[in-house]
Amino acid sequence: MKRREAREKVLQTLFQLENTELTIEEAMSHVLDGQNDSFYEKLVRGTTEHLTQIDESLKAKLENWSLDRLPKIERTILRLAVFELLFMQDAPSKVVINEAIELSKTFGDDKSSKFVNGVLSKYAVESSS
Repeated sequence: MKRREAREKVLQTLFQLENTELTIEEAMSHVLDGQNDSFYEKLVRGTTEHLTQIDESLKAKLENWSLDRLPKIERTILRLAVFELLFMQDAPSKVVINEAIELSKTFGDDKSSKFVNGVLSKYAVESSS
């Protein structure tokens, strides 16, 4: 599975996990349908395991927004991207941010990609300074 497809499936899995009683394994089996992908699994498990740290980091970057007020899709995309930016060194931050923007164009509304870009660009500035 290509990384873009894996990220889409991760987004779907994380979206399912929020506000449901599904376990991680149940949500992953719904989305993967028998497939196996280590990158996908690393992203799902890592994002859920580090959720508190990810949310604290995001709260510091959001201006005039609380994490709870964000639409669920944007919140999920941001969490996935922030996990990659903070805890994985598999891809350059520009690639991670671009992938998150593409996910928000696909799954969000007209304003989602600009919002996601605005929040995640603060991480890029941080890492380059």
